Amino acid sequence: MLIARHNSILEIARQTGRVTVDELAKRFDVSPQTIRKDLNELCELKLLARTHGGALLSSGIENVGYEARRIISSKEKAEIGRRTAEIVPNNTSLFINIGTTTEAVAQALLQHRGLMVISNNLNVATLMRGYSQIEVVVAGGVLRHVDGGIVGEAAADFMRQFKVDMAIIGVSGIDEDGSLLDYDYREVRVTQAIIKNARQTILVADSTKFERTAPVRVGHLSEVSTFVTDQCRIPRIKKIAEEAGVNLIETDPLGDVD
Repeated sequence: MLIARHNSILEIARQTGRVTVDELAKRFDVSPQTIRKDLNELCELKLLARTHGGALLSSGIENVGYEARRIISSKEKAEIGRRTAEIVPNNTSLFINIGTTTEAVAQALLQHRGLMVISNNLNVATLMRGYSQIEVVVAGGVLRHVDGGIVGEAAADFMRQFKVDMAIIGVSGIDEDGSLLDYDYREVRVTQAIIKNARQTILVADSTKFERTAPVRVGHLSEVSTFVTDQCRIPRIKKIAEEAGVNLIETDPLGDVD
């Protein structure tokens, strides 16, 4: 039986996508140990998925709402965006796909010059619209209203017209075997076309993506050139990256552990 506090925790998770032990302990005026017990019980019921310092709304079929995803690990995403932008030189052509982390990269690229950005992310296009030193090319296809993503076969065909220097991609989940996962097969087709038509691919994903699953396979970690994350504590993922020659960049490798 769920107690009243459990229901309140679930409601907060639905609104924000993520809850933390410290914030919940303060909100309900109970000890962190009590909150950890609550979260563990909710995770046993598969209503939440445990993360370092808190939990995520559990969802293996449907993604967390886009605005909630903006809040999840926002500081980590901003730093991932900054570090990724350091890799991208001026006068570069690049793909940027759908996602809040890829948007953080786009934000960090605004002072670059001579970029040609091809994207199926209307939020990226809007963000870069006022910067004349960046040429923005927007894919055609089906507009997904929930997040401003352009998906479908028409968008995938559009991406196949190009051969760019770099692709910046985000995914919804990373399996321990290195599989890159997402929710919408229409979006996946576009991302696969992006990977195939870029000379190098940079995967950007915060560490909560190791805690999430999704039903559609995008590809494999070994297919990317660089993986930028805040921290990776999964030995198998590190081994896959090392064996495949993937440049693993951790922006906060010594971050707090719950």
